[in-house]
Amino acid sequence: MIVQVIVDVQAQQTDRLYDYRVPDEFVTIVRAGMRVIVPFGPRKVQGFVIRTSHTSTVPDDKLRAISDLTDLSPPLTDELLALSEWVRDHTVSYHISVLKSMLPAAMRAKYRKKLILKDDVMPDIPDQEQERIYGLMKDGEVADWDKWKKSASQDEQKQISAWISAGLVSVEPVVSTGETVKKLLHLCLIKEPHTDLESYAALEKRSPRQAEIVRALSAHDSKCLPVKELKAGSQMIRSLTEKGWVEKKEVSINRDPYSDRDFEKTHNRTLMPEQQEAFNRIVPAVHEARHEAFLIRGVTGSGKTEIYLQTIEQVLLKGKEAIMLVPEISLTPQMVTRFKERFGSRVAVLHSALSSGEKYDEWHRIRKGEVDVAVGARSAVFAPFEQIGIIIIDEEHEGSYKQEDNPRYHARDVALKRGELYNCPVILGSATPSLESYARAKKGVYTLIEMEKRVNDVQMPDVEIIDMKDELRSGNRSMFSEKLLEAMKQRIDKQEQIVLFLNRRGYSTFIMCRDCGFVAECPHCDISLTFHQSTNQLQCHYCGYHHTVPRQCPECTSESIRFFGTGTQKVEDELRQVLPDARVIRMDVDTTGKKGSHEKHLTAFGNHEADILLGTQMIAKGLDFPDITLVGVLAADSMLHLPDFRAGERTFQLLTQVSGRAGRHEKHGEVLVQTYTPDHYSIQDVVSHDYIGFFQKEMRMRKQAGYPPYYFLTLIHVSDESLDETVKATEAITRFLKEHLSDETKIYGPVASSIPRIKDRYRYQCMIKYKVEPKLTAVLQQVFVLFEGRLNKGGLQIAIDTNPNMML
Repeated sequence: MIVQVIVDVQAQQTDRLYDYRVPDEFVTIVRAGMRVIVPFGPRKVQGFVIRTSHTSTVPDDKLRAISDLTDLSPPLTDELLALSEWVRDHTVSYHISVLKSMLPAAMRAKYRKKLILKDDVMPDIPDQEQERIYGLMKDGEVADWDKWKKSASQDEQKQISAWISAGLVSVEPVVSTGETVKKLLHLCLIKEPHTDLESYAALEKRSPRQAEIVRALSAHDSKCLPVKELKAGSQMIRSLTEKGWVEKKEVSINRDPYSDRDFEKTHNRTLMPEQQEAFNRIVPAVHEARHEAFLIRGVTGSGKTEIYLQTIEQVLLKGKEAIMLVPEISLTPQMVTRFKERFGSRVAVLHSALSSGEKYDEWHRIRKGEVDVAVGARSAVFAPFEQIGIIIIDEEHEGSYKQEDNPRYHARDVALKRGELYNCPVILGSATPSLESYARAKKGVYTLIEMEKRVNDVQMPDVEIIDMKDELRSGNRSMFSEKLLEAMKQRIDKQEQIVLFLNRRGYSTFIMCRDCGFVAECPHCDISLTFHQSTNQLQCHYCGYHHTVPRQCPECTSESIRFFGTGTQKVEDELRQVLPDARVIRMDVDTTGKKGSHEKHLTAFGNHEADILLGTQMIAKGLDFPDITLVGVLAADSMLHLPDFRAGERTFQLLTQVSGRAGRHEKHGEVLVQTYTPDHYSIQDVVSHDYIGFFQKEMRMRKQAGYPPYYFLTLIHVSDESLDETVKATEAITRFLKEHLSDETKIYGPVASSIPRIKDRYRYQCMIKYKVEPKLTAVLQQVFVLFEGRLNKGGLQIAIDTNPNMML
């Protein structure tokens, strides 16, 4: 038996299938989708079995055998293996990086080196030297060479290296994965009290506490209970074991992140006419097992989630499975609760707030077929179901659906491909769909469903634009306009709640010397440092560098150092001054870093423990509280002037989303948008809730400039520690593309990236703009071949993004 394996070595020349022989003892076990350990050159690496065969083009005497199995059953299904090949070609990535991204982080291979004493040469070594070797080797081997090396002295490291060179010690690579099933020590009953009444009576008389444990085990259905729960000491356990009453067992348990929560069962709500019409259009595709892409454009509060829930119910009735994707920042406890209340233990949740062990257990439940609904962020699109009946992507326009590292896939593209492979419908939902999706729906590529009314005919909030230039002219230098401050006071008096949105964390954007103009910048990145008051430090949001705040200017020694710009910390400080009685909860990356803090803050706000919720993007979506009647947007144009063709679209989407948090129930909502660019159409159209108007204006701009959806884009990022090498490589790539792509395809560059240096690496880029380019994938793969030698040395890095979400 032969297996074709993709090895875990990320390089262009190894990105292909290798044939290995399967030893007799593994023949009945090995299947496609399993991970195996294989010899590769002088070392052993992990690989994925892609196919099995009985023939090979490699001569028998050169065909090496697989060394071991990592899995006893395949973690990847046949469909995921087929999908991995499509993702590899679609994103121009290494096949191994795609396969690894389909597994939870706990299952990704870790490579370590183990040192082994060579017993056959030891007798020839003097006794004194042998003692030194055994002393350093710790029980005959150093299990983790890299870890040992960190704590070993320089002399010890030299000594081990000398022994390796002399052949006294061998280095053996060990492949391991971090996944571990959590186990708890249990006591299990061997014999029942009623089967040996005499012995039990004696036990009860001499050791009543031991008899109590036997009774507790006997009364339990499984006859096994955790030692912790029984509160039995080691002496007591030993005694019961020796007497033949119990035995110790390690029992695998699931790490359920929601085990401490009770979810009250909910039932289908009566659909409004628009909801019912949308539901009626989708359900036939579910029953007919037909692949069709639906785009639901429904205003905020129009009840899209209830349509998702009822459609999933139809899928489950057919015995099939459902994947529900939501953006990471809106995977709030509210969303999880709605799914858990409707479908209970049939739901697995996959998102970044879980520990790697919890994620592994949730993934494992999906793979074992214990659940049939997966709710999660981007990576949940690879949930290993085998009977998918529907895939839903909520807030489909969200940028977090795009993976910014290799493989650079978009969850929407992967979902549509999986829908095609399983012949099932895919639903894309949003109040503000991406221009590309809405344009496709208008052309009939997707089926368009539009919902213009909120549930129960709740009115859309009133939106008003406040020109902050007028506030400055009137002498108001505060970050709150007079109108917003007055509106906040009124809401607090009425015991209603307020959401304040500012898309910038930290205390101030940068610090500057007023005398010489010096701005504190990161020494490793070409970007200014942000001041964080809680730590009293300047921080780089790109590489994590931090520095204490200078008391005087490093350039001119002046003490005129001042803070400029506004972050959420500064807004919180000013709120305490202007509204001293207001209770404020701040939500940003700095305050939600700890596990469970996101849920804790939102629960507190829902319980009216605060009047104002102040935050960044994470509060713009998914919140549904009845008493939020005012939303204040503090700097609406903070994203509008970024050097990115999608800046206007993102501004409109974000403002529409955050506006939608107000007045979702019986109380009417009001939104106040503070801006220095009040006349821009992406802000004006938010006032009238006019997505169609915005779409038409933005499409005209895109057509004129030649951007998506009129053209496809591919961005090639080049970085190196040497500026000269970066520029040379980018120029060579640009020339190569111009020579090998068609004349209709436009090549732009090379140019420096918007942030020319990050983590001491210089960054340049070139862009490909095309409508049809059949040779693109093949030519892009040749780019890696062109620089193969230099890429392997680790200095030069080339990243290809076939559908860039960010141009920065």
